[in-house]
Amino acid sequence: MNRRNFFKNGSLVTLGVSLVNPLESLLLSPDVASAQKGKKAKNIIMLVSDGMSSGTLNMADIYLNRLHGKGSNWLNLYRDNLVSRALMDMASASSIVTDSAAASSSWGSGFRVKNGALNVGVNGEEYLPIWQKFKKAGKMAGCVTTVPITHATPAGFCVNSKSRNSQADIAESYANFAFDVMMGGGQQYFDAGSRKDKKDMYAVFQSKGYQVVKTRTEMQAASIDKPLLGVFFEDGLPYSIDRENIKDLGNTIPTLAEMTQKAIDRMKSHKNGFVLQVEAGKVDWAAHANDIAGLLFDQIAFDEAVKVAIDFAQKDKETLVIITTDHGNANPGLIYGKNVNDHFDHVRQFKHTNEWILNGITPESSIAQIKERIEFANGFALTDEEAKTIMGYYSGLEKKDDGLYNYKNLPYKAFAEMQKSHTSVGWISMDHSADYTELAMFGPGSEKLKPFIKNTDLHYFMLEAAEVENKF
Repeated sequence: MNRRNFFKNGSLVTLGVSLVNPLESLLLSPDVASAQKGKKAKNIIMLVSDGMSSGTLNMADIYLNRLHGKGSNWLNLYRDNLVSRALMDMASASSIVTDSAAASSSWGSGFRVKNGALNVGVNGEEYLPIWQKFKKAGKMAGCVTTVPITHATPAGFCVNSKSRNSQADIAESYANFAFDVMMGGGQQYFDAGSRKDKKDMYAVFQSKGYQVVKTRTEMQAASIDKPLLGVFFEDGLPYSIDRENIKDLGNTIPTLAEMTQKAIDRMKSHKNGFVLQVEAGKVDWAAHANDIAGLLFDQIAFDEAVKVAIDFAQKDKETLVIITTDHGNANPGLIYGKNVNDHFDHVRQFKHTNEWILNGITPESSIAQIKERIEFANGFALTDEEAKTIMGYYSGLEKKDDGLYNYKNLPYKAFAEMQKSHTSVGWISMDHSADYTELAMFGPGSEKLKPFIKNTDLHYFMLEAAEVENKF
């Protein structure tokens, strides 16, 4: 194939010729760059820690370094000079601060769309999503996530929709396009008893030859010879730290790393290769809630999925692994102070998320019960005054908190401020930010990554790396 004319049907206007210039391998060690130069990516695994600010990445690495003497798998790829690294501008068509739908669609379509839309342009144009392009090219395709599988980030690679909120419709679209692996949460969009139209989407998928699994055990036992739909929870999956500390959840809910491994096992033997998106969606939800336990331990769970992907790619030698985030969120970080080391180490004692803590408090809870619950979950005691403040949110004395995914108006912000004196973790907001995002690549094609790219560039980069013509 003539690589100079490769994209005659879909030029890389935004990238320029430098993207396909194999001489631009300056970010890799010479040995790695030489081994990858000119090779085709048969497979692509794209891992997205949704809503991961740079402080989230840093804190996970610091936590693991202080706990085990070795940092995160992601940053160890930097330390060992095994990846190309860049910053990525994630602005949408409507805002310099993107949402997850527009962010995923920029990768999925190669165009910037308005916040809230999925691969639908500013004038109503429908762009063919990238996983559909790869399916048409003969590859297997799948997504796994810790939020509903119908949520914005996986959907942005797979379907067109004017609204990311049309999750029941998105579930139907998935069945029509015959994706090979789809796993995450979102039972309410598949179960006949929960859907407004009472349609049994599980039966629809089964009629199309899918295995439907609803527990970790069923997933592990599923055949790798048939397409797989895994839906493990009503909405988003439980946070990692709650999953580990609540009886039976660990037996029924798979980890992101386990879902990633199962997806790879299902698709790795396909003669034309596969593409897989892996999303740590609950990292974003935890950032919206200023929930340090949810954020930190779901980021670490994501890092374990990174290891699964890199381990496979190192053995396979035909797989491009892309590791990134779609936007910052809440921009958490460690705050200077003489006790910051001890304070951050205290997070090791945390057993549960703020979500678990605050959902267990009721208007009938006493000051003593509130203090007892928090000390059990976080290993420190609130003052009576702090406990009274928390109680005020349930008795109506305090103004209710709002915020995305805070459907019960729990006092996330107030409690996070109280935790700060024990963890030294501060937050600037409870919403997305316009950070240029971290982007790392390992495997064939990674040597061509420029140090700074636009989000839409990544769409064409993946097509070029896999030598799939942009003609669909």
